[in-house]
Amino acid sequence: MRMRNTTRRSSGGNPSGLQPPFLAAGLGRSRSCRLKACPTEGSALLAVLWVTAALAAIGFSLASTVRGETDRTSTAVDGLRAYYLASGSIHRAIYELLWSVQNPAKRLIPQYSNHVDYTFPSGQVRVDIIPETAKLDVNSAPPDELYKLCVALGIDPERAREIAMGIVDWRGAPSEAGSFDEFYESLTPSFRARHASLEEIEELLLVKGVTPDIFYGTYVPASETGAAPPSGPMLVERQGLIDCLSVYGSKGAVDANTAAPAVLLAVGLPPDAVSALVARRRVTPFNPGTLGSFLTAYGASSPRLRLEGNSILTVRATARLRLPDGNLSDLRRTVAAQVKYMPMGFDAPIHILRWYDTAWSF
Repeated sequence: MRMRNTTRRSSGGNPSGLQPPFLAAGLGRSRSCRLKACPTEGSALLAVLWVTAALAAIGFSLASTVRGETDRTSTAVDGLRAYYLASGSIHRAIYELLWSVQNPAKRLIPQYSNHVDYTFPSGQVRVDIIPETAKLDVNSAPPDELYKLCVALGIDPERAREIAMGIVDWRGAPSEAGSFDEFYESLTPSFRARHASLEEIEELLLVKGVTPDIFYGTYVPASETGAAPPSGPMLVERQGLIDCLSVYGSKGAVDANTAAPAVLLAVGLPPDAVSALVARRRVTPFNPGTLGSFLTAYGASSPRLRLEGNSILTVRATARLRLPDGNLSDLRRTVAAQVKYMPMGFDAPIHILRWYDTAWSF
């Protein structure tokens, strides 16, 4: 009896403190995981961190893209508004000019004006009025005037000579046994010179030596011109052939109020007189009396100067929008139109010959 009771207590209570093998193995693994992180748990944490970083990068990229697109859309909308403001000002100016000619006693635009400013609630517009007589006729200008014009535009004398002879060759008979034609035929794609009067001024872009910067004008460092003080602008404008030559240009005198300085130099006006004339007309336009006295003061003759011109002119409008705070935006949009005023009896008093949605303006 005593032996059986001892055996029962020993099997039920396990007084020796020994654990079964499978339980001892489980406790060992749990203690090992607590002392040293399990590889599976570390990999999961690292994956979560990488996914979080990737999502953050995608979010920042998306936010930057949305902000950039919003800014571009806002700029495009402002550009469109400025375009319509400028184009509307062109139509207003050409009809006010027509009214002023037909009603001299009630002129809306003063005679001899080279520009007019319009102020609207939505912005401000400057409209330049440039008669074609402010430019030389590209089809009849003598070679020496073409050469002097190119030099006055800052073109190297050798290239200026090449451009002048190229224009003469393009509008007339082949010169020097077709040397220019050989050059044009060597290009890819090749072409032949017109050897006839230019129909559009843009044909000059095909003439040997003419580059887009020479044709349209550009900005150059002030150090190249020596015209700006050290504290002045870093870049200064340099006009192009399009500002000085036209298929409707003058065959004689040019308009004193709007002709480019290079044109004034090309027709023989002294450099000091040109500088003074340009500074004077910025303040107020010349009229017949003031122009004569000005030229007398500088000892210059006026056979190649005139005021206003023929029935064809270019109207160029530059618009700036008004911001909510009342200041003007830095964004500018320039639109231009080449207009011909027709005599009585035509279907319309005004014909728009050319329209430039994007015009160059200094």
